[in-house]
Amino acid sequence: MTSSNELRVLQFCYGYEGPYLDSARQYASLFAGTPYKVTTVFLTGRSNAAVAAACHCDEVLFMECSRRAVRGFKLKAIRDFRKIAATRDFRLCITHRTKPGYIACMATDLPILSVHHTYGDFRRLSRQVYSRAFRHRLHLLAVSNSVKEDIQTSLPAWPKERLHTLFNRIDVAAIKRSLYPREEARERLGIAGDAWIVGHVGRLHPDKDQATLLRGFAAAKPNLPLNSVLVICGTGRLEHDLKSLAAQLGIADQVVFTGQIHDARRLFKAFDVFVLSSSREPFGTVLIEAMAAGVPLISSDGGGAPEVVGEHGQQFTAKDALSLAACLVTASEYSDAQIEALRSEMENRLQQQFSDDAARNRFWSLPALLGVE
Repeated sequence: MTSSNELRVLQFCYGYEGPYLDSARQYASLFAGTPYKVTTVFLTGRSNAAVAAACHCDEVLFMECSRRAVRGFKLKAIRDFRKIAATRDFRLCITHRTKPGYIACMATDLPILSVHHTYGDFRRLSRQVYSRAFRHRLHLLAVSNSVKEDIQTSLPAWPKERLHTLFNRIDVAAIKRSLYPREEARERLGIAGDAWIVGHVGRLHPDKDQATLLRGFAAAKPNLPLNSVLVICGTGRLEHDLKSLAAQLGIADQVVFTGQIHDARRLFKAFDVFVLSSSREPFGTVLIEAMAAGVPLISSDGGGAPEVVGEHGQQFTAKDALSLAACLVTASEYSDAQIEALRSEMENRLQQQFSDDAARNRFWSLPALLGVE
């Protein structure tokens, strides 16, 4: 064991798929410039050097549990995590998703900061019971006020001083450096340089509601530039249905389904407007990635997305294709001066609300921060 004078934080993640790898980086970055060293542990997923490097942590460990092994009582995972926790004099454990939170509570006596990225985490009675059992050392952190309200609905008696919001964020400078220039991004998408492009990135899943996006684009099309194109990046179980809907709406030739694109955010400068069509989005990290690219935003008014867009983008009524169509027409009529003003406003909002520095300032100002100072 290391010296008890060494300040250590233990971060426990379910896995590193999709956005959860960057979540590990985000929370490790909170301790940059402090005496704390961060050890990140992944419950599932094979050991991966590239994943370890992307975490930007002092130490990364892989438990390599199968998903099947962490069902039920998770006794082996609890024993293995207890052994890891005993190797350092950790002062705090940060967990992502409910299973790591439960395992950390059962395996350690540490203060737990449990981060919640989506809705419904405490709707199950078993999760309500465990959270109440460990409430004396458990703080809950939501990625949006919308998620926070969902937690409050499930845990109405939860102490207010143990439930906070800390927005998701990005390394703004790193994202900007990674962006392809507009012309190159369009070439990579195989789309003409003079097209007016509506962009969307997300799983082809009912929650993302690309059906309303297609209907909105079809309704707006007569009033959009003649060379308008809708680009949908992502894969999922609705791919066939959405392509069929595009054909039924008569817009199949103007819709490009790219499939899954690794690091699609690098292509965002290709877009003239970015649309998040989700009926109820917990946060909407793609919105802040589009902000970093300087792309005007349109989002539904459901969930946490309005907290991201604020007054610096358009919002349409969730599931209302005609409301979305009106926003698309408005975006197509922006002047160059309006777009530049929007970019300036979005840049300010990024730095003030959704940057690593902003999150760090907010985190260290949280009251009763579990003894970490």
